[in-house]
Amino acid sequence: MVQHNIKRGVSLYSYQEEIFLGKLDLESAIAASASFGARGIEIIPEQSYDNFPNLTDQQIAEWFGLHEKYGTTPTAYDMFIDLKRRKDRLMTIDEGVESLVRDIKLANKLGCKVIRVIINTPPEVFEKAAPYAEEYDVKLAVEIHSPMRYDQRWVLPFIDVIHKVDNGYLGLLPDMGTFVRKFPRIQIERALRDGATPKLVDKIVKVYNDHEATDLQVLPVEINWAGGNPADLALANAACMYNWVDPKTMLPHMPYLFHIQAKFYEMLDDETEYSIPYDEIIPVLIEGGYNGYLSSEYEGNRHIQDIHEVDSVEQVRRQHAMFAKLLGETQA
Repeated sequence: MVQHNIKRGVSLYSYQEEIFLGKLDLESAIAASASFGARGIEIIPEQSYDNFPNLTDQQIAEWFGLHEKYGTTPTAYDMFIDLKRRKDRLMTIDEGVESLVRDIKLANKLGCKVIRVIINTPPEVFEKAAPYAEEYDVKLAVEIHSPMRYDQRWVLPFIDVIHKVDNGYLGLLPDMGTFVRKFPRIQIERALRDGATPKLVDKIVKVYNDHEATDLQVLPVEINWAGGNPADLALANAACMYNWVDPKTMLPHMPYLFHIQAKFYEMLDDETEYSIPYDEIIPVLIEGGYNGYLSSEYEGNRHIQDIHEVDSVEQVRRQHAMFAKLLGETQA
């Protein structure tokens, strides 16, 4: 058995459908995660607390009480930055730092050691918040989300800041949606139900699955020229928001990978993911010595909720059964 220090967790974002409908609350979501061995809990505080960011001492105590009860631990805190808070101007850099420092302090109170920094955060804010991250012992990790790559212009300034500051508190958070090898089947089926043209859908899927970047860039224009309807154009544009790159592109950045959002769209009955080859991804993480959490992030709900009830818990359970096999916790 290959030795590693990778741990399993869940982003509560995975349960957004049931939380919105009142079928799950904070406690039942944590309990469900713990039931299949996902011991790390990633939180979006705005989803879990109506009075965000003004959590009370009692709420903080109850949060830790839930972790003690279910044997779980806080892992990551997902932040957002409201750059357009005012109608007359964008948020200034200093205001951005103030917003991020607020999140750093709250993450510290919640026991979260990592903050998912959303990619629209200005790099200057990221850099200026570094001393506060160190003071409050909370790492800041910029999310690398599809269709971005490590060599793109949005990402490179953050990598420059990480290496410039190099205090151990600035890093990266890869979203595994950057490794979508096959176009998600459930999204294809949803587009067809919404009236997409089968012939054009086939073209979109073929162009995406061939992974020719130039073809993908012009795909929406092609579909428009072909007389595509709104559902066709929506699917073509969605194809441009996915990407496939070799998972080994993570290796040069491995010392700065603080947390991983293990995106998935559809776990099949055989406990494999239709679009994302985790059997190739996890060996790369082990090779690179990654020692953080694989935090489930289920996003298939929006593509199936029109036709049948969403069961996010079962989908996440299947992903963790897959993780347990790939990590050597159970026999494959």
